[in-house]
Amino acid sequence: MNSSDRCLSVIMPVYNEAKTVAEVIRTVLAQPIVGELVCVDDCSSDGSLAVLKKLADNDPRIQVKSHIVNQGKGAALRTGIALATKPIVIIQDADLEYDPSEYPKILGPILENRADVVFGSRLIGSEAHRVLYFWHSVGNHYLTLLSNMFTNLNLTDMETCYKAFRREIIQTIMIEENRFGFEPEITAKVARMGVRIYEVAISYNGRTYAEGKKIGWKDGFSAIRCILKYGFCSRVR
Repeated sequence: MNSSDRCLSVIMPVYNEAKTVAEVIRTVLAQPIVGELVCVDDCSSDGSLAVLKKLADNDPRIQVKSHIVNQGKGAALRTGIALATKPIVIIQDADLEYDPSEYPKILGPILENRADVVFGSRLIGSEAHRVLYFWHSVGNHYLTLLSNMFTNLNLTDMETCYKAFRREIIQTIMIEENRFGFEPEITAKVARMGVRIYEVAISYNGRTYAEGKKIGWKDGFSAIRCILKYGFCSRVR
């Protein structure tokens, strides 16, 4: 596979991101490797859907779907992933925390036929990271450690948004979680498949709650539930 081919499907769940989504989409589409962008609006109330439709009118690579009721990130990803048609699929948030210019680095192990799944880790390497919440960092380390105990992986950042997959792998996985439980669920399920998993260092421009961050402590407890539920299945099957 030539790295100059437009071999990447980008799946973007959107919920009340009207302030940032246009800039993120412009950056995504500026990457030569991007063949299509599937945006799933999860019943936004701030005009995000109108922004998406306007952008889609100007670029045939953009496909917009919408949910009539809010269901959560996992549900939006389930809708978007089913529509992907390119050989590689990556998850992209609609805020400005993750940088699409790093796609070539993330996809490198797949393009070189060394990996089937790649996690972009915010916790390794020397890339720039915005300094934010201590307890979020502690929680992320703990959740990754717990996940690793059940999956027998040695990941450093299970909760990262940037996960890239060969399309035939991600489309064979039944996504059950509707909210942020997608992350531990999908990690456990790819671990159970025995596919080649890599991590690469990425930068991270995290945002504050005042700037629109949505994940909270309740989602942390939900993640533990999902790690136990899907991780236990990984160990016994």
